[in-house]
Amino acid sequence: MEGKAPIMRRSALAAIAAIGSASLFLSGCSKADDNTNENGTKSAGANAATKGVVNASDKKGGTVTYEMSDVPDSFDPGNTYYAYMYNLSRLYARPLMTFKPGPGDEGNTLVPDLAASKGQPSDGGKTWTYKLRTGLKYEDGTPITSKDVKYAVERSNFARDVLSLGPNYFQQFMADGDKYKGPYKDKSDKGLSSIETPDDTTIVFHLKQAFQEFDYLVATPQTAPVPKAKDTGVDYVKHIVSSGSYKFQSYEDGKQAVLVRNENWDPKTDPLRKQLPDKIVVKLKVNPETIDQDVMAGTAIDLVGTGVQASTQAEVLTDPDKKADTDNTYGGRLVYLAINSKLKPFDKPECRKAVQYAIDKVSVQTAEGGPVRGEIASTVLPPDIPGYAKADAYATKDSKGDIAKAKDQLKACGQTSISTNITARSDRPQEIDAATAIINSLKKVGINASLKQYPSGKYFTDYAGVPKFTQKQNIGLMMMQWGADWPSGYGFLQQILNGKAISQSGSTNLSQYDSKEVNDLLGKAIATQDTGERNSLYTQIDKKTMDDAVLVPLTYFKVLLGRPQNYTNLVSTAAFSGQYDYLNIGVASK
Repeated sequence: MEGKAPIMRRSALAAIAAIGSASLFLSGCSKADDNTNENGTKSAGANAATKGVVNASDKKGGTVTYEMSDVPDSFDPGNTYYAYMYNLSRLYARPLMTFKPGPGDEGNTLVPDLAASKGQPSDGGKTWTYKLRTGLKYEDGTPITSKDVKYAVERSNFARDVLSLGPNYFQQFMADGDKYKGPYKDKSDKGLSSIETPDDTTIVFHLKQAFQEFDYLVATPQTAPVPKAKDTGVDYVKHIVSSGSYKFQSYEDGKQAVLVRNENWDPKTDPLRKQLPDKIVVKLKVNPETIDQDVMAGTAIDLVGTGVQASTQAEVLTDPDKKADTDNTYGGRLVYLAINSKLKPFDKPECRKAVQYAIDKVSVQTAEGGPVRGEIASTVLPPDIPGYAKADAYATKDSKGDIAKAKDQLKACGQTSISTNITARSDRPQEIDAATAIINSLKKVGINASLKQYPSGKYFTDYAGVPKFTQKQNIGLMMMQWGADWPSGYGFLQQILNGKAISQSGSTNLSQYDSKEVNDLLGKAIATQDTGERNSLYTQIDKKTMDDAVLVPLTYFKVLLGRPQNYTNLVSTAAFSGQYDYLNIGVASK
């Protein structure tokens, strides 16, 4: 998911490096050395939230404020693909499974949420059965049923012309998924025949092939229930019916969302959520520097979780008191440049390889904020995702590029120069700076790229994720950041490499890569029970993708989060790209 998290992102269910052992949220707190800052307030210390839960508390009351410099793709749990929205949406939308709040890799622990237990596989992993908890209710007091979960999957995966922002795993893998037209076109009550609901608390998924990681798939917000009678398609975002511990009090598109306690949420049905603050406010289109100031003042959380801005970073890292209130960790993400393999002349591998050799990755790393922001990358899979194997298909001295090799590849491609466009998100200054560094590298070898900036909220729906748009606008290169939808090679690779993930809008396979070999390997991997064998297949996919040169790995992303002192239960989790787990953040005592 994009950091995305889409995604997803996505923003992005990915593994991060766990530092030391730590207690779980429900039973422990951080034991980091205390530091007293310049205001006389004690801090848990730098990186404390990567080791344990900082300011563990069950205190209720107050307001938790999140801030974002742009707008999310959608608050609709069935129409989002950013990691931070996967994280936040659990406050008002309960999926069948979710991730247990905990530090680092501990946060990758799958636990039942709406479901009473993990899925029961049968037929070699082609059929999965889930039982819902008893006593589940929506915000209006009506019961939540298995039919609502079935409908949620149908609307989010089988109506791509209406809801195009999330992944389409269910559409790809459900039996007869290619024949079902979706709930907005199919007016019958039957729906997709391969999802059965024999009673109000049982849901059965019939897949066309074995899917050994299906529990991870149902942890996406696409399985959060939606009552069919209340669904208004793309406008459902205006009146989301809550199944979680909070509900929407108000929603102003492009401005803010306010959530308050859901009175019909029953803690007896939910061992994970604590419903601590009275109110949760999500402010949109806030100046990035203002967000940093509010975070360091302890009054807001950076919703997107990409970390402090470059100017703030320098201030924080040189001030021991401020550094003590930060968490620097791997985000389980890859920052990369997607090369449009369908756009001439980048449809030729030699032209793509010219880009690979031309880029000075050190200059990109510097533009992103230096090593604290990421290590120089050379593979598709980050080191903390199963299947990673160290490799560098386009190695250059000190990772600074090789002009001679780049020009040789350009010549082999039949070109002496190329004119193209490169996209970056207008509200992400470091991404823009990285794109500018790439432009400077490419110019030295005769590839002239002009920068096109687009807002992150519509980056995939209207611009980089729309093949017709990129073709028409001569967009050959696109800045991208990706984190795994779940912590496995498949969870990382599927939505950016599988040809079936290419869509006419909202696509995350920005390279439009459609390799039969890679598609077949992905299918083989997810059906393989043996973990070691499955991981070796992910390694093969990585190698094949790099041989085809359809994306340029830039850095293995790291995040530098400001940790607001006024909030409780802060823990940096692997499940959501190193972000703080938003499920149980509260307000500290004054």
